[in-house]
Amino acid sequence: MKKVASSLHTRIHNWIDAFGFRLNSSRANKKRRIITHHYFFKTFNFFEKIDTRDPEKVEFLYFDTYGEKMKVRSLLDLQSAFFENISQLK
Repeated sequence: MKKVASSLHTRIHNWIDAFGFRLNSSRANKKRRIITHHYFFKTFNFFEKIDTRDPEKVEFLYFDTYGEKMKVRSLLDLQSAFFENISQLK
């Protein structure tokens, strides 16, 4: 039986691919076994942290308008932060 609900990772990647985000940089910390991908679109940046020991546990982070680091708990969190950021462009 096919899964009805896709994972957060899949939904976010489908959205950023459709919207046109670019992979700005990718870093690997071999000591902590974490890979960090930095995605960018206009003025909005967010990060994807992947633990190579458990690749299913992916963490997404973005910076709010005040510069504080926020965790992405759903695709809606990321989308609302993105559109808030884009709406402030003039």
